[in-house]
Amino acid sequence: MAASSIPIRDTSDGATFRIRVVPRASRSEAAGIQGDALKLWVTAAPTEGKANDECIRLLAKILGVKKAQVTIIAGHTARTKTVAVEGVRAGSVAAILSRS
Repeated sequence: MAASSIPIRDTSDGATFRIRVVPRASRSEAAGIQGDALKLWVTAAPTEGKANDECIRLLAKILGVKKAQVTIIAGHTARTKTVAVEGVRAGSVAAILSRS
């Protein structure tokens, strides 16, 4: 996966980037790049925030951080979302995603 093709921005307490979510997939995993976002397949349905919760869990696992460090900051009801990850820099996120 070429993480360098998605914009990852440093913030005062971490990094932000966009994800594109495909709910009701057969398995939960990072599925490459789509446009300017990391594509995530999640098994959860997009009801009652279940897909959002699964996105947070999956991103925390991929990035090696706690779930509390991952927050959806925009796009709660959309397939394209902006996430913030506390405690990591953009370069670290890009390096981890490029290995995934």
